[in-house]
Amino acid sequence: MRGTGGMRWALVKVALAVTAMVVIAFAVPLGLVVKELARDRAFANAERQAAAIGPVLAITTDRTALARAVASAETGPGGQLGVHVPASGRGGAPAVIGAGRAKASEVARAARYGRASVATVRGGSSLLQPTAVASGTAVVEVFVPEEAVTNGVATSWVLLAGVGLALVVGSVAVADRLGTRMVRPAERLAGAALDLGDGKLGVRVLEDGPKELRSAAVAFNSMADQVVQLLANERELAADLSHRLRTPLTVLRLNAASLGEGPAAEHTRAAVAQLEREVDQIIRTAREQQALTQQVAAAAGCDAAEVIRERMGFWSALAEDEGRTVRVAGADRPVRVPVARPDLAAALDALLGNVFRHTPEGTAFAVDVHNAEDAVIVLVSDAGAGIADPAAALRRGHGDGGDGSTGLGLDIVRRLAESTGGDVRIGRSVLGGTEVRIWLALDGRRGARTGRRHRARRRLGRLRRRTLAASRRARA
Repeated sequence: MRGTGGMRWALVKVALAVTAMVVIAFAVPLGLVVKELARDRAFANAERQAAAIGPVLAITTDRTALARAVASAETGPGGQLGVHVPASGRGGAPAVIGAGRAKASEVARAARYGRASVATVRGGSSLLQPTAVASGTAVVEVFVPEEAVTNGVATSWVLLAGVGLALVVGSVAVADRLGTRMVRPAERLAGAALDLGDGKLGVRVLEDGPKELRSAAVAFNSMADQVVQLLANERELAADLSHRLRTPLTVLRLNAASLGEGPAAEHTRAAVAQLEREVDQIIRTAREQQALTQQVAAAAGCDAAEVIRERMGFWSALAEDEGRTVRVAGADRPVRVPVARPDLAAALDALLGNVFRHTPEGTAFAVDVHNAEDAVIVLVSDAGAGIADPAAALRRGHGDGGDGSTGLGLDIVRRLAESTGGDVRIGRSVLGGTEVRIWLALDGRRGARTGRRHRARRRLGRLRRRTLAASRRARA
């Protein structure tokens, strides 16, 4: 069990590592992109404000007009926009209209090179946008505070971190769920192997989970069936050999009786009697163990699909000789039932034999198996004339009414179904004749299935419709 838990934790760690790498690979670049977008947005807004002053500078450099233009171009709080006007005329001096934060050397450099630049100032940055005027080059300065550059970045990073964490947690949860689905069949298989090693021959594994584990479960169940069969054969052989010893022991006892009197004769007769008692004990032990093995085999159940395929293979030769159409449905995958293999085979032989005895040659028949939640349903149907009184047939199958046999072998089938808590029903098949339905309960409780039977009946109706469609295609 520790190994399966380790496998589940290994799957969770793999999912955690892969998801974390994916989140880091996408979240970190995306966070940097978000930061860059916020910066570009802030400076794009500054460029729009600087562009609003350009037409005014192209017309005039009058300080009063520029002051009004700066005041009207402010889109945020005041004191963020300024214009550096060059000296005009001889003896003139440069002037700053509005707020100027950049150093004079940086403003002069922007004017000299004639291209926009960004200067670092206290509390943020300043965009310096040069504009040609009549007296030289004016520089429009727009202050971009640090808050504007990082506006929304922290919120975006928190959202990215939350999404990344949610992806990691979700992937771990999904990996744990998938790991559980993979580990549970492995745990059942490991537990069944330990039980089988402890001598619990009736243990079997539910054949579900991934394809590889289903194959392992099928192989384990087949191995367990073979172990039970080998033990039964061994005990039968021991009983048979013990029976074979009875004849020479009888001859030996008769010869010892003719030895007359004397210590040697008495010792010989005593040894023969002791040997007979030992042989009798071996026979009794072998019979008890053989009966126990048969009970274990019945408790372990069998694969109904395999039994159906085997018996249909046996009867198909006779069906071909009589020109009968044969169809089998639902027997393409394992369907375990809690009955012994010989008992199920005997019940199928009884029903299939009656199809051949009580329907004319050329009559089609079908065998369907359906695996419900709490039961396995086996349907044997034919296209014959049907049974006029199914209730009377069931009463005679119970042996408590009617004269003579119905020829349906219902007593064998009834005892098989009732041994699991199921039942047998007779009705009209979709082929037009008789349908015998064998309900084999999987939980052994007759009342446990009543709450879910309506769902099984709906699935059974769909199964019947598919049977009818297949029969029509076969006739065509």
